Amino acid sequence: MVNVFAVPVFFIVFRETIETVIIVSILLSFLKQQLGPDRDPNVYKKLRKQVWFGTLLGLGICLIIGCGLIGAFYGLGTDKWAGAEYIWEGVFAILASVVITIMGAALLRVSKLQEKWRLKLAKALEAKDNAHGKFGHRMKAWGEKYAMFILPFITVLREGLEAVVFIGGISLGLPASSIPLAAICGLAGGALIGFIIYKAGNTAPLQMFLIASTCFLYLVAAGLFSRAIWYLEQNSWNKATGGDAAENGSGPGSYDIRKSVWHVNCCNPEFNGGGGWGIFNAILGWQNSATYGSVISYNIYWIVVITGFVLLRFKEKRGRWPFMKAKPTAASVDENAKSNDGSSDNSLSASKEVGRVGVRSGSDISQA
Repeated sequence: MVNVFAVPVFFIVFRETIETVIIVSILLSFLKQQLGPDRDPNVYKKLRKQVWFGTLLGLGICLIIGCGLIGAFYGLGTDKWAGAEYIWEGVFAILASVVITIMGAALLRVSKLQEKWRLKLAKALEAKDNAHGKFGHRMKAWGEKYAMFILPFITVLREGLEAVVFIGGISLGLPASSIPLAAICGLAGGALIGFIIYKAGNTAPLQMFLIASTCFLYLVAAGLFSRAIWYLEQNSWNKATGGDAAENGSGPGSYDIRKSVWHVNCCNPEFNGGGGWGIFNAILGWQNSATYGSVISYNIYWIVVITGFVLLRFKEKRGRWPFMKAKPTAASVDENAKSNDGSSDNSLSASKEVGRVGVRSGSDISQA
């Protein structure tokens, strides 16, 4: 069985595929509910193509890199990426967490601003690149225009490279014939779950779908941010020990006790594919060895998200950010103009009345 189907490879591919298809299926369901072929077919087709193009491009890059790396693993007999593996994982995880957080906040407001969002997406797609504008403005416009491409591309690229590195690391002790079938089954299983999420998202009411999908995305993003810090700390521990500490299993030597909050000698998502714990790691950021950095960063992430939503709610109700003056609206400008006109008319009439009084008093004095 091991010669044709490597169970660790299956779990690695399955867990990375699940995290990817969650993002892709939520985006596709959102586009179909918000735009749909019967509402704005042109914008819907363009944005759907962005999602699929970002997914396929990320997958293609991962396959090319994966084939080269796995070939190098078997040709050289060593894992050449082990030294920088956790650095790449940490950087990509932070980037993906930030992108998912921004996208989640935008998705949650769609139900209140449906028509505005449709117009905004259509306008962003049709906007021409301003080569003479400021760099910040050009980057913002580019991000809005290709937002549906960026998120799946980064997600697929990150998860794909993670799968490639993990498969390459464990495949040195496995025959090459055991990898293809396990990888295909893992992709198929993850794709099936993504299809179920997509269908469920299409049939659910829009508001409920947005709330549930956004909460799920934030759970993934929080786990990614916590894992990113854990990866960077584990990279420092690997340098201190002079090797890959994950190869020591789950017991002593696999973690830095000086930075440990708690540790269990089981349930390791990094060992032999991780099994079900690897799936929890991919979705929720589970680690069998929690560090000060991973726990604190997880809580900091939620504090930042909660604070951000409180500030957005304040701005939505008051029309301004805290400790800032509200910008004048067109209605307030018109009212001020009218009040100014009224006050000028009153002052003019008052001055005329004063003039009349003065003339009358002068005539009275002359008669006396």
